[in-house]
Amino acid sequence: MISGANYIGSKESKEGNIAYKTFNPKLNLETDWTFYEANKEEVNEAVSLASDAFKTYKNFSGIKKAEFLRAIAKEIELLGSTLIETYMAESGLPEGRAIGERGRTIGQLLAFAQLLEDGSWVEASIDTSQPDRAPMPKVDLRKMFSPIGPIVVFGASNFPLAFSTAGGDTASALASGCPVIVKSHPMHAGTSELVASAVLKAASLTGMPNGVFSNLNSKGFDVGRQLVLHPMVKGVGFTGSIKGGTALSKMANEREEPIPVFAEMGSVNPVVILPSAIENENDKWANVYANSITMGSGQFCTNPGLILGVKGDSLNSFIDALGREVSKVEPSCMLHPNIYNAFESGKNELSAQKNVDVVASYSENATVNFGAAKVLRVLGAEFFKNSTLHREVFGPFSIVVECKDYLELENILKQLEGQLTGTILGNAQELKDFGSIVEALKNRVGRIIFNGAPTGVEVCSSMQHGGPFPATTDSRFTSVGVRSIERWVRPVAYQNWPNDLLPQELQNENPLQIFRYVDGNFSNKNIG
Repeated sequence: MISGANYIGSKESKEGNIAYKTFNPKLNLETDWTFYEANKEEVNEAVSLASDAFKTYKNFSGIKKAEFLRAIAKEIELLGSTLIETYMAESGLPEGRAIGERGRTIGQLLAFAQLLEDGSWVEASIDTSQPDRAPMPKVDLRKMFSPIGPIVVFGASNFPLAFSTAGGDTASALASGCPVIVKSHPMHAGTSELVASAVLKAASLTGMPNGVFSNLNSKGFDVGRQLVLHPMVKGVGFTGSIKGGTALSKMANEREEPIPVFAEMGSVNPVVILPSAIENENDKWANVYANSITMGSGQFCTNPGLILGVKGDSLNSFIDALGREVSKVEPSCMLHPNIYNAFESGKNELSAQKNVDVVASYSENATVNFGAAKVLRVLGAEFFKNSTLHREVFGPFSIVVECKDYLELENILKQLEGQLTGTILGNAQELKDFGSIVEALKNRVGRIIFNGAPTGVEVCSSMQHGGPFPATTDSRFTSVGVRSIERWVRPVAYQNWPNDLLPQELQNENPLQIFRYVDGNFSNKNIG
């Protein structure tokens, strides 16, 4: 069923001379499948098809695009056990995680379909003319979102389904009216090919233009570079390392026509412990955070890599309990030997820093490619001056920072780089009493959590999955939830336009019955 070919629109193609295999980290063996990296001609053909498809796809109704997304969801489900088994073989992740992530992927597609069927997401705004207004007449102005063009999506290593081929970036771009070219992740090219086949079958069944979706293989960086630099590409979605995301962003900004790169990158997701949390619920939070640190072998962008509290007996008790809990957790398989090796390197580098103590470290011999958890502790003054300790270690790893007082803790928060999440453990009164700490944390994160763990990202309208650089390249947008569609559109205003030539969303009669701002009032009524 897996051919190793690229999908150039609806055509299978493997004309390139670079071949590679994916890897089963659990068995520590290459898989049987061979994949062929797209060559320059295949890249150009995919982008050209996407550009042609955009001319018609952008004008499809929300109902028609929703039909497409619902068909994709159905075809992914119909892949059945083949998809689950391939996912597991290429990632080392367990069956339950594979099934759960497939459900999330399908759920995202259906959520965008529902958004399109409602139609109000375009944020139509109408200010009618006032020709008799003095001293100057007022013109008729109407504005709504419009798709920007072909989008390149880079598959993510840690979510082979939900952040990859038909994941959130792809689903939101297709929903907006933009064709998508996926640069599949080399670690799960087989999973990507299966999902791509589902997308293309759905496209055929629902009458989508050829080129609305393509899937390109790539072992290295060249295909991604060609795609980002291609003049017909109008936007990029990326989930991965700070190095990779900033390189893509720099490349896109140096084009003759710069384009947006929405990159989700590194985050250590600081957790602030206030007195009541460890005086009253010490063991509870130790257990919660041991599970959060080690969940999925720590391979989540919201893994809590930094815990801050003020020195004292209560913090010492919490650290001891956290250490005991983490030490009990059996290592689990990481996604790939490269990721495992990077984890070991990062863990060892931070452990070797001056004045750093080990809180917990799994002491038994771990299977190859299985990440053994580690927790360190360091004084606030040492953490403050040593920027190496601020780095993300992708895996089951965290550092506890013992601050001398809450002023030092606040200053550390102010010094931190941008983060996806920040968490405060305490009670409601402490949120008032430590207001400056709450503000310092809020200024560095996209999502601020009270009495919880950052792992687990709800897919809904109110989710903000993005934060100040380097967590993401643009903190104004989210990569999770239906509002992520806003990355792939721009506002277009029509001045004094004939009513029957306006998009339906802006016409007086409001044929779609969507909600609009009309002369400052939010309504789904017609005008006239």
